[in-house]
Amino acid sequence: MQRWRGLEDIPQDWGRSVVTIGSYDGVHRGHQLIIRHAVDRARELGVPAVVVTFDPHPSEVVRPGSHPPLLAPHHRRAELMADLGVDAVLILPFTSEFSKLSPADFVVKVLVDKLHAKAVVEGPNFRFGHKAAGNVEFLATQGKTYDFEVEVVDLYVRGEAGGGEPFSSTLTRRLVAEGDVEGAAEILGRPHRVEGVVVRGAQRGRELGFPTANVETLPHTAIPADGVYAGWLHAQGEAMPAAISVGTNPQFDGTERTVEAYAIDRVGLDLYGLHVAVDFLAFVRGQAKFETLDALLEQMGQDVHKCRELVAAEEAA
Repeated sequence: MQRWRGLEDIPQDWGRSVVTIGSYDGVHRGHQLIIRHAVDRARELGVPAVVVTFDPHPSEVVRPGSHPPLLAPHHRRAELMADLGVDAVLILPFTSEFSKLSPADFVVKVLVDKLHAKAVVEGPNFRFGHKAAGNVEFLATQGKTYDFEVEVVDLYVRGEAGGGEPFSSTLTRRLVAEGDVEGAAEILGRPHRVEGVVVRGAQRGRELGFPTANVETLPHTAIPADGVYAGWLHAQGEAMPAAISVGTNPQFDGTERTVEAYAIDRVGLDLYGLHVAVDFLAFVRGQAKFETLDALLEQMGQDVHKCRELVAAEEAA
């Protein structure tokens, strides 16, 4: 799959394509419906399927300081889109200048002049251009002028997560923030993932017999509520069952919020400096401070046992 950053990265000889545009944070099951439709339509027409997305999130430029927690970094979104059959991802730097493009100018500069759109696939609430003035109806009128079709796909799948609310990135972020990683996984179609580089922490886990990978998460990452979770630690191409701790470590009067993963039953791992990923399978318990160190160690042993069981059950399912 080709990855372009900015319009200038698009090959000059790029031909017609089927395009879908959006933030697509998380590439959740609703997003997947739209992207799959775009890919299927591209195959029917014999042209590539292109996803256009933005960096940073448009809200950060339009309303500074309002950047939402991100469910997936751009490289992860690209991987997920490639799995869906997308041929190219275009990341447009969303600047103040770019935000002032009128809907008509956006159509010409991006869809017509650069991507030579043959069809554009969007959700019903798609908005674009300065002050989000463009919608799918306007896009359809532009399509008649510039010879591209517009197809609208309903992405609002409903499920049990969030009390039956339509699947959305906003709902997923809320569930993650509440620690409902199982509900978030229902919407995403996979466990919620946090990524980053393993850095040296206080190394108390190692002293206590539970050495953890202290993950320095990427900026704006959506991190689950404080507590202990079962999941997996992905490192060097391997997925290892893990007990994951999120929080400030109140037992030792910590103040900095961290994500730490203990690779269950693994000895001698050296992950410092490596980029790793942590997948959250299930919430085990909330963050707590214990009266004694022995009580903490006993609870940690129980946590690891529970996490081992939960991961094994999921892998056997």
